[in-house]
Amino acid sequence: MADKIKTSRTSEFEFGGPIGAFLLLFVIPGTVFYLLLTCNTEEASVLRIPGPLPPLETLWDTTAVTVLLTWISFQAILYMLPMGKVVEGIPLRDKTRLKYKINAFHAMVVSLLLAGVAFVLKLPLSYVYDHFLQLAVGAGFLALALSIFLYFKALAAPDSALAPGGNSGNPIYDFFIGHELNPRIGSFDLKYFCELRPGLIGWCLINLCFLVKEVELRGSPSLSMILVCAFQALYVMDALWNEECILTTMDIVHDGFGFMLAFGDLCWVPFSYSLQAYFLVSHPQELGTLAAVGIVLINTLGYIVFRGSNSQKNAFRRNPADPQVAGLKTIPTATGKRLLVSGWWGIVRHPNYLGDLIMALAWSLPCGLSHILPYFYVTYFTVLLIHREARDEHQCMKKYGLAWQEYCRRVPYRIFPYIY
Repeated sequence: MADKIKTSRTSEFEFGGPIGAFLLLFVIPGTVFYLLLTCNTEEASVLRIPGPLPPLETLWDTTAVTVLLTWISFQAILYMLPMGKVVEGIPLRDKTRLKYKINAFHAMVVSLLLAGVAFVLKLPLSYVYDHFLQLAVGAGFLALALSIFLYFKALAAPDSALAPGGNSGNPIYDFFIGHELNPRIGSFDLKYFCELRPGLIGWCLINLCFLVKEVELRGSPSLSMILVCAFQALYVMDALWNEECILTTMDIVHDGFGFMLAFGDLCWVPFSYSLQAYFLVSHPQELGTLAAVGIVLINTLGYIVFRGSNSQKNAFRRNPADPQVAGLKTIPTATGKRLLVSGWWGIVRHPNYLGDLIMALAWSLPCGLSHILPYFYVTYFTVLLIHREARDEHQCMKKYGLAWQEYCRRVPYRIFPYIY
């Protein structure tokens, strides 16, 4: 049956189409390396070109690439171990369901335990800080190699396996967006594995390595570093604990696995999301108790909005009769599903994005107000979520039609109440 199902050509381009995709192949990696080079300067000014640039031969480090391959292989082994449960994803176009192993939280716990052992044994965890640029270059190279493999693998995939948004016929665009929806080697799902494990868990451990480096330099970790590491660890642990929820996200359901997600998962997330901790090692910031309490309250507010809205949505999807959500107002749709129009989802149309952005601000505030660089994440994330919200709105309008129009009428604000 799968061979009889044809995937229509992509008719709606994103990111400026093939030309935009081509430019982003250079802009996205360039942004990561620009940020890291800037962070290494004394001024750490994003408005000044960092220099002098390191010699090209110093950027490639075989040891760094070996460390990355070892880390990815270790996470792959943990993924395949018989721990955790197995669940089914949403129905595909051919009505089949893929099976997914839910054990990312287990992998995180094992990884943290091994990191603790490494710390006790006094292994050189500060290697990560000292060779961070080389590690980033290595991760970018591995992401590119994976993207090339994914594209050529997709050329042999049946039409039913192709991504709706990555089947334009333009090789550059499809390479960037992702040609195949769920590329697998046997039962090993490449996109699902990369989505949470090497980069997200790696992000947490990178932060810990930066904390260790700060202790080596100053004798103890700063309050700013502790807050950044704690906030981001909570965020990652939450994502891994609620791993099953990712199966209904746009990344899994709609987007193919190409350069955009491969580079994002393996390089962008661990090497740009850890920018605040990287900044604090070389640009220490004094943080008073009152300011720290205020920042903790901001992060707590963001987490309550983020987790509360996501939990409400997920509970409703699993069982609309659940006592937690049974009393909420809904709108019927032509698909047979209902749209939440009260609770968190009656305040704004994307309350989970609002919580995300409040937390992102809290992660940057421990770095002080004298530099723009640590605020790159919240700035970038605002742009990303507004773009993602626009994609969500477009997909929901196509799917729910008049019901979505009514929802937009009753909940007029998209992310920020009374603003946007």
